[in-house]
Amino acid sequence: MHGADPRLVLGLHRSRHQRDILSTALDLGVTALDTAAPYLGFRSHAVLAETANDLLPKFTLSTKVGFFPGVGGAEHSLAPDRLRLAIEKAARELGREADTVLLHNPERSLASLSPSDGQALLGSACTALVDAARDGLCRTWGVSSWDTRPLGMVGVDALPSPDVLMVRTGFLVGIDLLDTTAVLCNAWQAGETWGMSPFGGGNGRAWEDFDPRLFLRPPHDGLSRVQAAFRTAFHLPSAAAVAVGTDNPGHLAQLVTALGAEVDTGAVSQYLRALHGRRQR
Repeated sequence: MHGADPRLVLGLHRSRHQRDILSTALDLGVTALDTAAPYLGFRSHAVLAETANDLLPKFTLSTKVGFFPGVGGAEHSLAPDRLRLAIEKAARELGREADTVLLHNPERSLASLSPSDGQALLGSACTALVDAARDGLCRTWGVSSWDTRPLGMVGVDALPSPDVLMVRTGFLVGIDLLDTTAVLCNAWQAGETWGMSPFGGGNGRAWEDFDPRLFLRPPHDGLSRVQAAFRTAFHLPSAAAVAVGTDNPGHLAQLVTALGAEVDTGAVSQYLRALHGRRQR
């Protein structure tokens, strides 16, 4: 059995929530699990408790709130009372409080607002999560953002600083978004930055014409391009943990192996400079 490595978080987006992948994760030392209220058709919490109730205490668990069942699909809301009820419901369905509760894609409700109105709305939502942590409904709180650009427009430096800021990471994130995320992280002073979706939801074809192993320090014999892309994602942007979704135990084992590789941070810096230079042409 491998030693626990909190840097890899098993994400359940698009997962079938089967017990075997959770058991494999624990055997590999992956003890962090990330889900969200709307995953699996808003059944993620209940299904986890039903199929793996005995395993859940062995994980540090993060979940997200902000999406709610609506007519014709999910609707997004940052209303503090709805967020509070969603956090309480998550604890009931899971049979335990989540270790971390994240505000799920707040930009969905901010994009059409003025900066001042957006700041007020985001501030009240963050305060709802601060209060939930204070009341013991979670240990820490944070924000998960697929597109950080709207967040950068509302003056987050005046808002409560999250314990966790989860953002997109990896080679498939454009330089504009990477820059915006860097500015946001500096302004908001989150306790930790987590990455997500290091493969952009793709199936690996992106690496057929590009070899991310160029960004690893030797020796890295035997590592695949996908493994190298995952390991380098911890530096695009700098992240303490990266959440990745898979129902394939073999794929998860490969990602755990990749954690042992060392990234050439100089090569990453050169890559970012090249992207900036290309944008300015």
